[in-house]
Amino acid sequence: MKTASSLALHGGAPAVTATLPVHHRWGAEELARLTAMVEQPSLFYWNGPQCNALRSEFQKTYPLKWTMPCSSGSAALHIAVAALQLPPGSEIITSPVTDMGSVIGILYQQLVPVFADIHPHTYNLDPEDVRRRITPKTKAIMVVHLAGNPSDMDALMAIAREHNLFVIEDCAQSWGACYRGKPVGLFGDLACYSFNEFKHVSCGDGGIVGTNDPRFGPTLTKWGDKHYDRVTGNRNPEALSPNYRMSEPQGAVAGAQLVKLPAIIARHVALGTRLLSHLRELAPPAVVFPAIDARDTHSFWFCLMRLELARVRCSRDEFVTALKAEGVQVQAGYIPKPVYRYPLFQNHNFFAGAWPLRESGRTTMDYRTVSCPVAEAMLADGFSLAINPAMTDEIITQTATALAKVARHFAG
Repeated sequence: MKTASSLALHGGAPAVTATLPVHHRWGAEELARLTAMVEQPSLFYWNGPQCNALRSEFQKTYPLKWTMPCSSGSAALHIAVAALQLPPGSEIITSPVTDMGSVIGILYQQLVPVFADIHPHTYNLDPEDVRRRITPKTKAIMVVHLAGNPSDMDALMAIAREHNLFVIEDCAQSWGACYRGKPVGLFGDLACYSFNEFKHVSCGDGGIVGTNDPRFGPTLTKWGDKHYDRVTGNRNPEALSPNYRMSEPQGAVAGAQLVKLPAIIARHVALGTRLLSHLRELAPPAVVFPAIDARDTHSFWFCLMRLELARVRCSRDEFVTALKAEGVQVQAGYIPKPVYRYPLFQNHNFFAGAWPLRESGRTTMDYRTVSCPVAEAMLADGFSLAINPAMTDEIITQTATALAKVARHFAG
């Protein structure tokens, strides 16, 4: 006999019945800038009106004196790492729960990613484990503000000052997030953001890196533009740099998106906060909510939470399958495994099957022996709820109801 509490997976009525409206991310603002762009004599980024307007709009929220619009968030991170000019074999500590874009630039600069474990409920770097991973070769920390939840910047910056380390903030997922009232990206030495298709604001693909540090600021453009000096016109490069330039069409769309940033972030924050509020009222058994400091602003790129597997009669994947049948926009975990468990790390296959740093004796790092147990556990029992600006209050309420329904069904 089917009842109101029967899972949709077993033939019951799904909890989420409201239809998700189509979300139109781009409109008149972007079209106006693209129309103006088409009338320009050049679509090159340097002194282009669209990329310059993008910089200006960005600096209204993130007052960083030097900025470089670029082709992706991964490019922004590579530029930031290159700007540090670290000797080969130097180590940069970062999170094992992140996108590959966080570590690509480290590896290409012949540096060594060192993975520290995470806090079990913020999913960001655990400062104490960061401290444990420091060696004489450690030169920097790359902080990842995962899913829009700010990292513990007070603790991480204290460690950096104590050990004379640079700090790069990976803000790709954290547009609009604030730590103690201050936007993330304004604490470390360099900050990197993404305009990827799936971020809060997007031009399809793009990024921007910025700094207030005069040691790095004047060189940012060089590190993303073949090391050409666009100010003097000198095309006689003194160092090896990739071409990560942004084009004017990208700049036009990204600039218009940033005009909308306050409204976009307000919507994400309202939806994420409302979802967690409903869930706390329903108190679904075995579901562990993300830890958010009341002094901070989580900008909810998505909402990551965990399932206490010892308290349910199902696997995490079975739980997620049941949620999907109820109509919930959800996925298992975030990434399939910690970055150091990816085949290229396990095989040290970074450059045509080899890792020159290790083979030359500049590092003894062996990723086959790396372990971050909290990160591994979270990726095994975590699940991610989508936060889409088009969601209605009805969808949010029904999503919370669905989660509670499935959790109670599987409660042990």
